[in-house]
Amino acid sequence: MMKTSLQYGKGEVLVEVPDDSVVVEPRELAGLEDEKQAVIDALRKPVGLPPLRDMVKPTDKIAIVISDITRPTPNHKLVPWILEELSYVPLENFVIINGTGTHRDQTREEFVQMLGDRVVDNVKIINHHCHNKDELVNLGTSRFGCDVYLNKAYVEADFRIVTGFIEPHFFAGFSGGPKGVMPGIAGIETILTFHNARMIGDPLSTWGNLEHNPLQEMTREVNLMCKPSFMVNVTLNKAKDITGVFAGELFEAHAAGCEFAKRHAMIPVDHRFDVVLTSNSGYPLDQNLYQAVKGMSAAHQIVKQGGTIVCTSECSDGIPDHGNFAQILKMRKTPSELLEMIENPAFQKFDQWQVQKQAVIQVWSDVYIYSSLSDDDVRNAMLLPTHDINATLKKLEEKYGPNMTVAVLPMGPQTIPYVKETGRVV
Repeated sequence: MMKTSLQYGKGEVLVEVPDDSVVVEPRELAGLEDEKQAVIDALRKPVGLPPLRDMVKPTDKIAIVISDITRPTPNHKLVPWILEELSYVPLENFVIINGTGTHRDQTREEFVQMLGDRVVDNVKIINHHCHNKDELVNLGTSRFGCDVYLNKAYVEADFRIVTGFIEPHFFAGFSGGPKGVMPGIAGIETILTFHNARMIGDPLSTWGNLEHNPLQEMTREVNLMCKPSFMVNVTLNKAKDITGVFAGELFEAHAAGCEFAKRHAMIPVDHRFDVVLTSNSGYPLDQNLYQAVKGMSAAHQIVKQGGTIVCTSECSDGIPDHGNFAQILKMRKTPSELLEMIENPAFQKFDQWQVQKQAVIQVWSDVYIYSSLSDDDVRNAMLLPTHDINATLKKLEEKYGPNMTVAVLPMGPQTIPYVKETGRVV
């Protein structure tokens, strides 16, 4: 047997797998030797734009959009370095907007963790509220059939900066870039269209694909209605060290970052497997079951139909209690029935997109969850609880036989495998 590990919370879970198991990880990249200097260099020599300092006036009101606590974007580094580069602008001219999308507010303690004491003590920080129209501005109508609402503080700023983290994304192709704005600081009506069953169910809405991906097309359209003045995105390795900095014009800089991420995070395998062990990348992404669908989806790419996925996700924030994810999961008795309900155009409830993705996976394969959730909570989500992955593997060997094939994704959705013969993800 071979020993390996799966990321879990701020630690890892050790497992033993057959010696011929395939371990799929990103191509190893060392962190940048001097992260701060790399970011400063990118701010001074950006892609497609003049240096940041040449674009910002001392009197400008500046909005910085950050991703919320469920993302590992190192804003505790990026934001102070941006403020330092713009030190000639008074701190009272800045507002930091936490791009919650439909997620919960962050607390002051969480903002300190995300941004550091100095930023929290000296710069205005607001949580985005997608349901509060008083905090939104209507910018017009999307060709996808909805009104476009974005955060008022962002729209009214003289200069707009968006930060982010680029990795493969299970329906938008890649994270980061325009997603920081749409859906990060969009209104609920706009978000619901962005995540409706038709958009999520489109075969081009998948890992690593930007071309003709309807979600990318909509996020680009919305961003063009009130475009960020400047983008600062990074890529990260297993230790969450910065491996690349992509700054400048939104679409050009993001495209460069996506190409970099694709080369290092999209990994071919020879065939599908009976069992795929995956994580949800550890903290902060594995804080709840809602986010754990990403780890399941990464495994779905290479598990056999009728196979089994085992996913580690600490779920320190529960299902979670906020949002509609848990409620929707209880609205039908089987994954197939959930899909039928969600695919009915008359059904519209935020968080349905995550249930849709989870149900597609569960129709294909069994899914076990190793987490801090109660067994009842796991079963109510139509998933199978496990407290001992090694014991679960022994049980699965009885099902699949002594030649059971196993793959391991220690970093979960930070590595997206695909079967060579197809040349694509599903």
